[in-house]
Amino acid sequence: MGNLGLIIEREYLNKVTNKSFILATFLTPLIIVGFSLFIGYLTSVNNDTVKNISVVDQSGYFTNSLNNSDDLNFHFIDDFDLEEAKLISKTKSDYGLLFIPYYDDLNQIADSIMFISEDAPSIAIISRIEGKIERLLTNRNFEKVGLDIEKINKSKININLYQESFEGEETTKMDGIIKLIFGMVLGMLLYIFIFAYGSMIMMSVIEEKTSRIVEIMISSVKPFQLMMGKILGTSLAGLTQFLVWTILIVMFSYLMTAIFGIETSTQNSELLLSSSGNMNMNTEALDAISAFINLPLTNIIVAFLIYFIGGYLLYASLFAAIGAAVDNQTDAQQFVMPITIILILALYVGIFTIPEDPNGTVAIIFSYIPFTSPVVMLMRIPNGVPIYEQIISIIILYLTFTLCIWFAAKIYRVGILMYGKKPSYKELIKWLKY
Repeated sequence: MGNLGLIIEREYLNKVTNKSFILATFLTPLIIVGFSLFIGYLTSVNNDTVKNISVVDQSGYFTNSLNNSDDLNFHFIDDFDLEEAKLISKTKSDYGLLFIPYYDDLNQIADSIMFISEDAPSIAIISRIEGKIERLLTNRNFEKVGLDIEKINKSKININLYQESFEGEETTKMDGIIKLIFGMVLGMLLYIFIFAYGSMIMMSVIEEKTSRIVEIMISSVKPFQLMMGKILGTSLAGLTQFLVWTILIVMFSYLMTAIFGIETSTQNSELLLSSSGNMNMNTEALDAISAFINLPLTNIIVAFLIYFIGGYLLYASLFAAIGAAVDNQTDAQQFVMPITIILILALYVGIFTIPEDPNGTVAIIFSYIPFTSPVVMLMRIPNGVPIYEQIISIIILYLTFTLCIWFAAKIYRVGILMYGKKPSYKELIKWLKY
């Protein structure tokens, strides 16, 4: 254990004192916050820009009805055909031209309306224009068939389903959104951490192997101790970097927001209003806060730490074995590809299956498979997973990790002193028998 402690200390200090590691630790949060602020600034500038749209209304239905908004300004130009209107709109540098032809049939008008612009228009802007025109044409059609629009509007009934669990706990639509986002963030964090620091372990092993330093080290310590020391030392360095990133991101966000007065995230009120009916922004914000508070935070934090450690150590042992088996990064790609495919599959299941049915058969099966359970289960837990399922999944994960460490140690023991030849999968299986 003394040698193992020395190796862990060496690997940890070697990583945290490395210049590139220090630069990445301090610059990455600054870049992330700066980029977020820059995007927020561009978004706010874009939202504040008034978009001028020329309108040719040959039908005459929209002249006094198509009202301006804070960022949309409609200018009606009359008695021009399409080509003349295009020239006028282009000369005025308009955001676009809305051309509404005349037909007796309102459905024909709806099918023939054109929006012409120099560049591809914003989807949100097009959706809003479509909504305005659709509403006006619908009201016109009601009048045409003799229906009273005022009575129709008064007769409308808006539905906002009250949601409750079988235990009597109140839920909202926002709960599902927050759970989905929170689960995806946890899954993505683990995915990124596995690849970033797993690859770091692999490259460290390859570097020491090719420089022949490992031959000196292996004379003093056992291969298993060397492998475990690298895994644990790099893990501690990664956790240190992750902790520093969290502190710095919060600190930089606060300072830069206070100094420049730019929010790191912005929301499009029109899109929120269109997706939430009569709910206003304050209600959305309160629902989001309530949904976050209603999350099983204690369960999430404990599970994240357990799956984070188990999942990372599982894959780190595989990366260490790959590093020992090859002499260069190019050869390593052959063995890294299966790991990549498995993790991408876990993300695919988490993103496309869990939102639809977090307790479905597919989600449950992949929550038990140890190579996918860290990602999939972390995405499921915010939606509520029975404790016994989590315990079974964790037991399977750590048993598999123990088995993988044993296999990886055998490959490491043989491969760490093999040079000049890229082993095949068949040869790796032979190494397990030594």
